[in-house]
Amino acid sequence: MKESKAVQPSGTESWDAIPWRKLERYVYRIQKRIYQASKRGNLKQVHSLQKLLTRSHAARLLAVRRVTQDNDGKKTAGIDGIKKVEPQQRLTLAETIHPRQWKRQRVPAVRRVWIPKPGKPEKRPLGIPTMRERAKQALLKMALEPQWEARFETRSHGFRPGRGCWDAIEDILNWICRKHKYVLDADIQGCFDNINHHHLLEKLHTTAENRRLIKQWLKAGAIDKELFTPTTAGTPQGGVISPLLANIALHGMQEAVETKIPEAALIRYADDFVVLHTERAQIEQAKTVVEQWLEGIGLHLSPTKTRIVHTLEDGFDFLGFTIRQVPSGKHHSGKRANGELLGFKTIIKPSQESQERQVRKMKEVIRRLRNQPQEKLIAALNPIIKGWANYYRIGASKTTFDKMDHLLWYQLYQWARWSSPRGGKRQLTRKYWQVRAGKRWVFATQEACLTQHSSVAIQRHWKVRGDASPYDGNWKYWSRRLQEHPLLSTERGYLLRKQKGRCSRCGLYFKDGDGVEIDHIFPLSLGGADTWENKQALHRQCHDRKTAEDRQWKAQLEAEVSHEKTAKRGAV
Repeated sequence: MKESKAVQPSGTESWDAIPWRKLERYVYRIQKRIYQASKRGNLKQVHSLQKLLTRSHAARLLAVRRVTQDNDGKKTAGIDGIKKVEPQQRLTLAETIHPRQWKRQRVPAVRRVWIPKPGKPEKRPLGIPTMRERAKQALLKMALEPQWEARFETRSHGFRPGRGCWDAIEDILNWICRKHKYVLDADIQGCFDNINHHHLLEKLHTTAENRRLIKQWLKAGAIDKELFTPTTAGTPQGGVISPLLANIALHGMQEAVETKIPEAALIRYADDFVVLHTERAQIEQAKTVVEQWLEGIGLHLSPTKTRIVHTLEDGFDFLGFTIRQVPSGKHHSGKRANGELLGFKTIIKPSQESQERQVRKMKEVIRRLRNQPQEKLIAALNPIIKGWANYYRIGASKTTFDKMDHLLWYQLYQWARWSSPRGGKRQLTRKYWQVRAGKRWVFATQEACLTQHSSVAIQRHWKVRGDASPYDGNWKYWSRRLQEHPLLSTERGYLLRKQKGRCSRCGLYFKDGDGVEIDHIFPLSLGGADTWENKQALHRQCHDRKTAEDRQWKAQLEAEVSHEKTAKRGAV
């Protein structure tokens, strides 16, 4: 199992000239084999393929690219202060993360960073590794993830490729839409900070070399304002591999509950989960089973956030949504498959806490920019509105979206009164609001228009199929899911369908998590048209390379034009 010469860039080759398409294909082929071997239970072959992958130059280059170019947190420094890696240094970094050097390298402590929890006074601790350790974690994640994707439970949706929050919500809907049930709404107290290291390392089922490195990461400690704190438990949030390790630690909880309690369903997203059953006694038993199972890995349920509710009485909040069933008449009742009326309807909408948090966030932006031009305020509000509305578009959110627009109007009107204190209501409305394309009044200028929550269309999300995984090789299924993903704008979705799920530059399929960016084939700066025919969907790294080529082409054209003008002046 030697690495193909076609995917071994020479040492003198530049970073931009690396054949990334060949590297991606080579690495995916090995990952697919790891997935298949894990499905068969052939652990010996899994370990052999993982060694092949971590030692391959292709995987190391992709790991470096992921942490230095692709990831959103690529400019966050560890304790060494390095936050930017130049292209030539990336080639050197790829050589330093080879497994043969792991024993000689000391794993440094992570840099402790505290970030606020949304809508809560307390803060969440993050541990930021150095750039080299992040690259090693990305490399090891490539090897471990296919193995565990073949083993993870079907109702585990958090921090997994191809799955997300919406899949967990749809899973719950499928279990309760035709029958009301009791719910154990549970939360694990300090999950990431209290996972037992010994239990996690024993559960990994990987090579001794990989286990030794993961143990060093877990025991590395953290530095907070030059004060070192040892880590005796938990996985540091902020690392590339931490979510995968947390999922591995919690793997088996669904099987433990559903084996002992027939007809129960445990649906989990990371450390948040619910247990559903028609009888309260069975839910109470499920709580006992979960508590006993969690004790084995050093975790406990949060007594203040864990409760037993009924879907038809109280409902419950999960991942920012309120899920509740309400009694209804025959015209608004849910139905069974045979058309029989249920007498109730399941409603999923944004939670009250999430609505209040969104109103506060918009209010803070408006107050902060009350002395700024209207265009700047619109530019700051649009991403907040689009992001919130796009996330909640899969629920029964139309009424909530109208309510949020109504509250936003009052906030914007106060901003308008502050900006023009002498104007009346009619004058302010005509100055800051316009009628666009026959629609209602919108907060807009000639150049910019504020997006409204209600302008985002409600769109149903279809849950990922069974135990399907991006490593199973069914690219037709996964590319179609990406094309129809509600978070993709109409423009991106159209281009993906037109390109059949492939990047038009490298030819590879888009995967879940890839940055899908829109590029103008003929650049606008050179007179290209802003039309569908002149647009294409590219990977983020492919877009970066094409932009660099376009700039080089533009500079060459400008130099030729300048040379021609100089020659004409000389002839005259």
